[in-house]
Amino acid sequence: MDTARPAAFSYSRALAPLMWVFACIMTLELVVVHLLVAGLSSHLAAAILSAVSLAALVWTVAFVSSLKRRPVLVDAAGVTMRIGSLKSVRVPAASMKAVLTSWPRERLKQRGVLNFALIDYPNVMLELDPPLQGRRPVHTIAHRLDDPAGFVAAIRQHSESQR
Repeated sequence: MDTARPAAFSYSRALAPLMWVFACIMTLELVVVHLLVAGLSSHLAAAILSAVSLAALVWTVAFVSSLKRRPVLVDAAGVTMRIGSLKSVRVPAASMKAVLTSWPRERLKQRGVLNFALIDYPNVMLELDPPLQGRRPVHTIAHRLDDPAGFVAAIRQHSESQR
C-alpha cells in the first residue's frame, strides 16, 4: 500500500485573477443597479436586487478563496479533479486512459467533456476509459493547472508504479 502524500497541483494562479475581475465587475453592477432602480422605481425593489446581488458577490468571493485551498490531487489510487468548492470528481487510476496537453479546440465542445477551466482555456485533458457515470457519462476532464508538466509527470509516475 502506498502511504505517500498525494501530489497537489494548484490552479489558482490561472483562474483566480480572472475571477477577481469578475467579482469587481459584480460590485460595480451592484452599485449601478441599486442607484438606477432606487432612482427610477422604488427603494424596496432596489434593496431586494441589492441583497440578491450582494449574496451572489459573497458566494463568488468565497468560491475564489476556495480555489487555493482545494488543489487537484494525484496519488497511486487516482486523481481528484477539483474546481474549488464548486465541484470535485474522483477518477480511479484504472479509468485513466491518457493525459493530454494539446488537442483540437472542437474537442472541448463534445458531449462527455467536463471542463473545469471555467473562464480560461484548459491546458491538461484527462481521457477516461471506462467513462465516469453520473447524470451523463464523462469521457474527458479538462482543467487549467498552474503546472501542467508536473501534473503529467505525476500521472505517468503513478501509472508506471502500478505496472
